Amino acid sequence: QVQLVESGGGLVQPGGSLRLSCAASGIIFRFAAMAWYRQAPGQERDLVAGITSGGGTNYADSVKGRFTISRDNAKNIVYLQMNSLKHEDTAVYYCNTGRDGMNYWGEGTLVTVSS
Repeated sequence: QVQLVESGGGLVQPGGSLRLSCAASGIIFRFAAMAWYRQAPGQERDLVAGITSGGGTNYADSVKGRFTISRDNAKNIVYLQMNSLKHEDTAVYYCNTGRDGMNYWGEGTLVTVSS
């Protein structure tokens, strides 16, 4: 079965950096598009960044220039490098992919930006 396991969340001060990782199994990773979403308390789950199997990327306007999504096809891991973090980046971050028309999510990792 498809499994996505996120890690790397935590507490960071404004202006700081974190790198999230998502380890994927149960899919042919090198052919899979991957994405990061986030959900703040009381808010909807929104797309943060996506990466295609060919390495093409897209970002939410709110994170452009600060976040970078990347993938390591040898390790089946997708990363989200987050720099210049702001209070409003506080959320649970979820890894996402699809297979055979189904959408799959990890359990999420909490990022808290606070001084």
